[in-house]
Amino acid sequence: MNSLVATPPVPPHFYEYSRLASARPMATPMVTPNSRKRKADDDVNDHDARMSASPTSSPAFTPRTLPSTRTLKRSRPNISGRPLALPRLLETLDTDALRVVLRSVCERHPSIADEIVHTAPRPSVTSALQVLRQYQTNLQSSFPLGGNSESDYAYNRVRQPLGHLLDALSDFTPHFLPPNESQPSVSLSYLDGATEIIHALPRWSTPQNNIERDSAYDEICKAWILVIREAAKRGGGFQLQYGGWEHKLAKHNQNSGGKLQAAVHDLASCLGWMHASDRQNFGGPGGNNDMGSIREQLLSGSYGLGTPVKVGPW
Repeated sequence: MNSLVATPPVPPHFYEYSRLASARPMATPMVTPNSRKRKADDDVNDHDARMSASPTSSPAFTPRTLPSTRTLKRSRPNISGRPLALPRLLETLDTDALRVVLRSVCERHPSIADEIVHTAPRPSVTSALQVLRQYQTNLQSSFPLGGNSESDYAYNRVRQPLGHLLDALSDFTPHFLPPNESQPSVSLSYLDGATEIIHALPRWSTPQNNIERDSAYDEICKAWILVIREAAKRGGGFQLQYGGWEHKLAKHNQNSGGKLQAAVHDLASCLGWMHASDRQNFGGPGGNNDMGSIREQLLSGSYGLGTPVKVGPW
């Protein structure tokens, strides 16, 4: 049976391959522990070299220094307590405290006081009246709550702030009078506001307590007369005629109960003399009215308005 099984033929190249394989034995590389370690170290170094490569090592990349967001102050050695410098000390003082300090310095050094008087700006009418109104507010707030506001008890309670207000009036008024003040308009404006403050002074049931109030009216009346006479000498009394002072002074006299009658009479005399002078210059009793009308139109800018314009020969 076995001889009947057919064996497949062997290809010719099989014999050639077997002959070459038997003639050249396969070389097996020898692997030692040192060679394995060296190979692993080389791989690691190559990997680190590749991973460490970054754009910063590139010539095209220029590192930029970021500005510091915090400036360190120079340290001061030997820090210890010390008083404030004068500029910082003045910054902590309010207006009242600064006045107290300045007044104390001027009392100890009179030369500084003279320097301040000559270098300080002149007080305006607005600032002076503001100070007087502040004294007036202090006076009103000193009245006791309830009871009779004209009683002796109320007078004793407000006697000190009342004296402060009257003293301030006595000090400010001469500053705005000639010859210290050369502008009649400034003097008249101050007297107008100061007289209003005197009108608001309290009246007392005891006549003796009203002596200070009557004295204030007497002083302000003399101031009105002085300014009126000085204004009449300047510019032909222009400000007295067209400033409305005749009407204002008459109203003040009415509110004072006739205590400014002497000033009203003096103003009327000055205006009457100026009116008479106008009548002589322009002829006839109607010259004053015509001249006043023309002046009023010139001041208001209405002169010539409404007058028909003639065209052609007269």
